Amino acid sequence: MRTLALTLLLLAACSQAPEDPGTVELTYATPYSPGHPFSLADQRWIAFVEERSEGTLRIRPSWSGALMSSEHSLIELRHGVVDIGLITPIYVKGGAHLIRIQSGFYSGARTIEAQVALYRCLEARHPQFERELDGLKVLAVQGGNLPGIVSRDRSIETLAELRGMRIRAPTELLNVLRELGADPVNMPMSEVYSALAKGIIDGVVAPTDTFNALHLAEVASYYTRMAVPRGAYPARAIGTESWERLSSQHRAVLEASIPVWEAALAQENIAALEVGWQVAQDEGVIESVLGDEDQAAFDALYARDAERNAALLERYGIDGVSVLATARASIGSDGTVRCRGGG
Repeated sequence: MRTLALTLLLLAACSQAPEDPGTVELTYATPYSPGHPFSLADQRWIAFVEERSEGTLRIRPSWSGALMSSEHSLIELRHGVVDIGLITPIYVKGGAHLIRIQSGFYSGARTIEAQVALYRCLEARHPQFERELDGLKVLAVQGGNLPGIVSRDRSIETLAELRGMRIRAPTELLNVLRELGADPVNMPMSEVYSALAKGIIDGVVAPTDTFNALHLAEVASYYTRMAVPRGAYPARAIGTESWERLSSQHRAVLEASIPVWEAALAQENIAALEVGWQVAQDEGVIESVLGDEDQAAFDALYARDAERNAALLERYGIDGVSVLATARASIGSDGTVRCRGGG
């Protein structure tokens, strides 16, 4: 990780004080480029904040990982490397155990809106979520499009064909893929293009928007459609120290921006699906669909692994079984979420 001193020097160089002494400027950092769907949503949020504050609260963005990393985002934000940042607690190896594992509790939540609603439910019912985000004020929870499998040079039509493949997957799928004989790895999505291009990985669990947003159509030739649940997680936050320095008026602006940012993320993600698949087709990506029996087998493995992971949280003093019970009680058969159960 880059040293804090070097980063602060960079900040001093790029974050000049606003010309108007009555204006507050906050830095925002993301590992994604300005054209990525996440960043398009970020730009809509920036416009809202500046308009709602009548120009008295300005956001200076830093794109493409110039100021903050994916792997250490929570630590860097807590230490004030930037004021606001894209955070990825689902990749953190320590200190966010529940947030990582709960992303595998979303079976049946079919839309991004349902995913975010379920996360908000779990967060409200179980205090461990707040403990794991100590030092941060969450400004947006992010869900995602339901993924399939993007593969480099091999078509996947059955679960048996996953055997021996090295596949980038989110935390909640690692054990499931191991049971199927694959060699799963967990890495930030921003690193997937180069890993596919170099043959370090054979595929990635991802939705079709990545063919365009991450240019995966250049390095992968196949896509398997299957129903893979997707979890939500806190994805944008401001450091507590930066939050506490703000006036009550500016805090109110950022509070009002939370649903705006979440809606923008959902809308940009959904819009990117069709664009990404069109790019994939233009590049000759070959589509296959997992059969019903294999899908049912996958679903059973996924559910069983969620129960096992929930129980394993006990080693950290976390009642994951109760969190999973809340999730399952709150997801209706139609995919809608009504918060039930919990502490």
